[in-house]
Amino acid sequence: MTDQNQTNSTSITDLTKASPFRCLTGAFISSGFAIALYLLTSSVAQTLAETPIRSGNEYAMRIASAVRTLVVGMCALGTGIFTIAAVGLLALMVQILIQRWQKRETSPTDTSS
Repeated sequence: MTDQNQTNSTSITDLTKASPFRCLTGAFISSGFAIALYLLTSSVAQTLAETPIRSGNEYAMRIASAVRTLVVGMCALGTGIFTIAAVGLLALMVQILIQRWQKRETSPTDTSS
């Protein structure tokens, strides 16, 4: 039973290892979402700016203005989150590549010292 648990735990850790290819793939996916959300944000902001609030009630105008601000803010927040995730994944990829490069340089091939 312990062999099966060890096999399961090693297969899980193998699946969760970060590699430069996985980081790059994740960065491309995240940047795709960021670009899509940026286009959505600019479209929503432009549409809301061009559409006037038609109401004579002061409270209705204030609520509509607050809702418009919240909608644009949420779209911008999503854009920012996916952009930061893409940049972070690219930085992780660079870090992994540097660590592998340093490991190759520092690993002694001859032990005659």
